[in-house]
Amino acid sequence: MGLDQGPWLMPLAISIVKFMVLFVVLLQLPPILIWLERRAPALMQRRRGPNRVGLFKWRLWGLLQTLADAIKLIFKEESVPASAHKLLFQLAPVLGLIPALLVMASIPLGPDLLIAGQRISLNIVRLNIGFLFILAISSIAVYSVTLSGWASNNKFALLGSMRASAQMISYEISLGLSLVPMVLIYGSFDLYDIVNGQVQLWAWGIFLAPLSFVLFLICMFAETNRAPFDLAEGESELVAGFHVEFGSTKFALFYLSEYINMFALSLLCAIFFFGGWQIPFVSHEQLQQLLASQNLASLCGLAVLLIKAAFFMWLYIWVRWTIPRFRYDQLMTLGWKFMLPLGLVNVMVTALVLTTRF
Repeated sequence: MGLDQGPWLMPLAISIVKFMVLFVVLLQLPPILIWLERRAPALMQRRRGPNRVGLFKWRLWGLLQTLADAIKLIFKEESVPASAHKLLFQLAPVLGLIPALLVMASIPLGPDLLIAGQRISLNIVRLNIGFLFILAISSIAVYSVTLSGWASNNKFALLGSMRASAQMISYEISLGLSLVPMVLIYGSFDLYDIVNGQVQLWAWGIFLAPLSFVLFLICMFAETNRAPFDLAEGESELVAGFHVEFGSTKFALFYLSEYINMFALSLLCAIFFFGGWQIPFVSHEQLQQLLASQNLASLCGLAVLLIKAAFFMWLYIWVRWTIPRFRYDQLMTLGWKFMLPLGLVNVMVTALVLTTRF
C-alpha cells in the first residue's frame, strides 16, 4: 500500500514554490540596496555617484554597476588562507545565511490568498509562536561571525569577530525586551494576531508602546552591524573586521545575509509598531468589499507592508551617512547601562498598566 499523498503533498509543493520565490526576490536585495547606498549619499553630498556602467550608450543611472560587481564576485578566484581551518572557513558564510532565510520564512507578508479553493498564507511557515521562533533563530547568526574570525586564523579577523559577537549578544537582549510589551498588549506570540490587533490607527504599536519602538529601532542598527554601530567592520581599526580573509562568493554571502537581516528587521518593525499590512482607517474586510476580491485586498496589504518596510530600509542608509560611528565603549555602555534597564522598566510598566486596566 502506498502512502496517501493527498494531505501533505499539496502543502509541501506550495511551501517549496513559496520558498523559491522568496529566495529569488531576496537575491535582488543586495544589488538594489548597494546602488541606493551609493546614489543616496551622492545626492546628499551633491556629487554624481556611480553612473558610468551601462548598456552601450544607456547609462541607466549606474544601475548596472552592482550587476558588474556581482559578476566580478561570482567569477573571482576563491582563496583560503593556508593556516585557516578549512571546514569552518567554508561553513561560516553559510551559517550566517541560513538563520536569515529562516527568519524571513516565518514572517507573514500579508493576509491569506485564496487560489483554486486553496488558502495560501503569505509566509512559508505559519507559527503561532512566531515571535519566539524569530528570536531563537536570529541568535544563531552570532556563530557565523565568531567562526569566520576564528577559522581565518587572522588576529584582525578574530578581534572583529569578538567585537561583533559581543555587540550582537548585548543588543539581542534589549531587542527581545523591546518586543515583550507588544506581546503583553496584543496577547499573542502570533504575528498575525499582532497585526490584526492594529486595525485601528490608534492601536498601532508606535502609539501604545513608543519606548519599545525607540529601543527596537536602535537595536535594528546594532544587530545588523550598521552605522553608527558598525564597530565590527571598523576599517580604520580592524581592516574590515571578521570577513577580512573572505573573498569572491563567500564575501557576497556575508553581504546577502546582512541585507536580508536588515529587510527582516524592517518588516518586523512595520508589523509590531506600524500596523503591518493594515491601511489606516480602512480594515482588510472593508478593502475586500471595496475591491470585490480577497486576493486583490491581500496583494494591497502586501504592497502596504513593503512600503512601510522600505521606509526603514531607507532609514538605514540615511543614518549611515548622517551619524558618526560610536566608540566601542560607548556602544557597550549604551547597551548595558541604558537600554537594558530601560527595557526592563518598560516591561514592568506595561505589565502594571495592563493589570490596572483589566
